[in-house]
Amino acid sequence: TDFFTPVVDDAYTFGAIAAANALSDIYAMGAKPLMAVNLVAFPIKELPASVLAEILRGGLEKVREAGIDILGGHSIDDHEPKYGLAVTGTVHPDRIVRNRGGRPGDRLVLTKPLGTGVIATAIKHQVAPEASAQAAINGMLRLNRDAADAMATVDVHAATDITGFGLLGHLHYLARASAVAARVQAAAVPLLEGAERLADAGEVPGGTRSNERFLASRVRWPAALPAARQTLLCDAQTSGGLLIATSGKDADQLLEALRRRGVPGFVVGELVEGQPGAIVVV
Repeated sequence: TDFFTPVVDDAYTFGAIAAANALSDIYAMGAKPLMAVNLVAFPIKELPASVLAEILRGGLEKVREAGIDILGGHSIDDHEPKYGLAVTGTVHPDRIVRNRGGRPGDRLVLTKPLGTGVIATAIKHQVAPEASAQAAINGMLRLNRDAADAMATVDVHAATDITGFGLLGHLHYLARASAVAARVQAAAVPLLEGAERLADAGEVPGGTRSNERFLASRVRWPAALPAARQTLLCDAQTSGGLLIATSGKDADQLLEALRRRGVPGFVVGELVEGQPGAIVVV
């Protein structure tokens, strides 16, 4: 279940992004979505019903892209629009992928570049370059279905989707639950076009700043790492990619399976022995 306020100006696109984001939890667990329920908050006396109709149309079309349908919903009158889904999925109990179970030596594979939080903030402030905005929107619209299908072809020890806690926040929780530490190669982490420049200009959402504060005592940073890149490693994502922990041998097979499905894959670090949840960025 997930829902949030608009991250883009277009109502249809917002609905589609919110639906893709809500479906990600299902895909991250290695499951198949079965059905969804709309969750809507909308100022019906302040905005035209046509705006709500476009939000719902975007959500429905994205859900149908995932091969399921929306079977009802819940709505309230609220001064601020919010939209999302409660999604039900199915998976064999022996094949559930959890955000624990990672092992020292596991490679960490990320399937989408970072920067949607920063770019969405710049979009709100009308300072996002068109190329950056479109790259972020395209990434947020992409379902994690193909990445999950690729994940199912190898022995995955742990996985999570990257959303509000950012890459390092979600990695911290995965590593802590797995009783391991993590090492991240900052230069290997993919970033959306223009995201670093926008972060450097201060286009940073409150959720990202909260992540930075939370991670301050949990991450060891290299002295030479630019502040903007540090921010992006903590950037709160919407409909972010999957972070998958698997052995070195299986990581190579996973990258090939992703490539065959047209999904980018990046080895961004590894799990190591150490204080559970601690992260070293190099």
